[in-house]
Amino acid sequence: MAPDVTDLAGELLRSPLVAVGIPLALVGAVFLSLGAQFQNRGVEKIELRHGDGSRAGLSRRQLVRLLARPSWLLGSLMLGVAVVFQLASLGFAPLIVVQPIGVVALVVTAVVNARLARIRLDRRAQRAIALCVGGVAVFVVVAALYAVDRLVDDRQLLIILGMLGALTLTLAIVFAVVRRRSGALFAILAAGVLFGFVATLAKVVITRLTTGGLDPLTVIAIVALLAAAALGGYFVQTAHQLGSPDLVIAGLTVVDPIVAVLIGAFVLGEAVLMPWPAVLVGVAAGAVAVVGVRELAKHHPQTHR
Repeated sequence: MAPDVTDLAGELLRSPLVAVGIPLALVGAVFLSLGAQFQNRGVEKIELRHGDGSRAGLSRRQLVRLLARPSWLLGSLMLGVAVVFQLASLGFAPLIVVQPIGVVALVVTAVVNARLARIRLDRRAQRAIALCVGGVAVFVVVAALYAVDRLVDDRQLLIILGMLGALTLTLAIVFAVVRRRSGALFAILAAGVLFGFVATLAKVVITRLTTGGLDPLTVIAIVALLAAAALGGYFVQTAHQLGSPDLVIAGLTVVDPIVAVLIGAFVLGEAVLMPWPAVLVGVAAGAVAVVGVRELAKHHPQTHR
């Protein structure tokens, strides 16, 4: 069904606010990078001192011990700041514009981690990072030109909650089966998909609270958001256990936006004004970024140590 012209006109009048959301998302991306770096150091120390060598996901005992690691706590604090900036950016710009900007964290992480770990990224790893950043950058430009904010009705929110429920059940079953055989990539994909839903629900909750107040369905969305964030956080820590900070950030800053963008475009209708040529360019750019993550997982020197 075609969107109401009056509604779209009102949405376009708010489009200048995108200029506020983008820098907020950039600051959040820097804190995301630093937070992931410190968390990775904490997880590595816990794995070294208290791990059993299986690297099959963090145990309950290891998770408790993380709470006593200063580096992990500092990283968690920085991630909390990153979330605040991300939520603020979602209040000013469409989901499909600000969410992919997190790829900036990949560049910061690559530089910081290479210096701390005293490693040199070879050409294949550098090319993989360039593919991630380039693909997402092109997508953000296209989305910023055409994306619009739209009100979220109950039907759309129920669709999102149903998708999240089915996804969570699937991830739990798969992880239980392949836990001791899964690598960093599975944990990163699981975390990225979950955080894509977290970002989407955050956008929905912000929109509904600012336009219609708190209602029972919005409360359910908040509970689902917190549950997905907790499960996604566990997968992030498991990814830190199995891979480098560069790889973790690469997965999160590409997989997370792809999921959020797909939901924003097809469920929330944020891409309703995007012409087909722009859609094709956006899809191609996203595919390039995914290839970059795959190549980084395959060739990163620290992951293969």
